[in-house]
Amino acid sequence: MGIFTFTDELTSPVAPARIFRASIVDSHNLIPKLLPHAVKSIELLKGDGGAGSVKQINFAEGSKIRYLKHHIDDLNEENYVYNYTLIEGEGMMDKIDKISYEVKFEASCTGGTISKMTTKVYAKDNFQLKDEEINAGKEKVMGMYKIVEAYLLQNPDAYV
Repeated sequence: MGIFTFTDELTSPVAPARIFRASIVDSHNLIPKLLPHAVKSIELLKGDGGAGSVKQINFAEGSKIRYLKHHIDDLNEENYVYNYTLIEGEGMMDKIDKISYEVKFEASCTGGTISKMTTKVYAKDNFQLKDEEINAGKEKVMGMYKIVEAYLLQNPDAYV
């Protein structure tokens, strides 16, 4: 089994509390509204949304993947930290055991946010990730982040 680790950092003019509430805490409501062409729904299968909960993301018709399940390892609303693990996903689990994510939102000196994400892919056997797969995943995350950011900038009273 191989472990592949990736780190990314994004900046935003939006304060950490707002980005965290919108993209993490209320993602099950906001993301399907902002991205209906990609995400059909996000369901809480177990728990109350905090640590120990399990969420299922159901993708829109025509997507390569029908659903993903995430286990929430930690949700720290005071420090804007979110750790979760991909535990099930159609067409993925034959190649990987799991993918763990650590997301941290920090205040920037300009009043905005520096978002730091660490991804660890636990691959089965001799599976190797291709650069195209890595880049495609990063682009999807970046796109979602920018859509949430645009929504928050256009709606300054949302998630305050």
